[in-house]
Amino acid sequence: MKFAIVLFALFAVALAAPSDVTVLRSDSEVGPLSYKFGSELSDGTKKDEEGQLKNVGSEQEAIVVHGSYSYVADDGQTYTVTYVADENGFQPQGAHLPVAPVA
Repeated sequence: MKFAIVLFALFAVALAAPSDVTVLRSDSEVGPLSYKFGSELSDGTKKDEEGQLKNVGSEQEAIVVHGSYSYVADDGQTYTVTYVADENGFQPQGAHLPVAPVA
C-alpha cells in the first residue's frame, strides 16, 4: 500500500512539472554601427532590442538602445517593459512600474 502511494505521488509530481521552454523566434542583425535582435519563447517571454551608435567620431559618441521585453508572471498576467538606454542611463517604462517624480 505504501508503495502505491509513493508511486502515485511521484507520478503526480512528474505530471505537474513544468514543460521545457522552446524558442519560437530568434533573429539578429549586426552591423558596424548598429544591431537589432529579438526572440520569443513558448512560455510567452518576448524580447526585442536595437542599438545604434550616434555622434560617430565625436567626443559625444554614444550607443543608444531602444527595446522592450514581456513575460507572463506567476499571477498569469503579462508584464511589458519598454526602455531606452543612452547617455542619460537606463530608462524603463511599464504600466506596473512606479514613475519617478519630476524634479
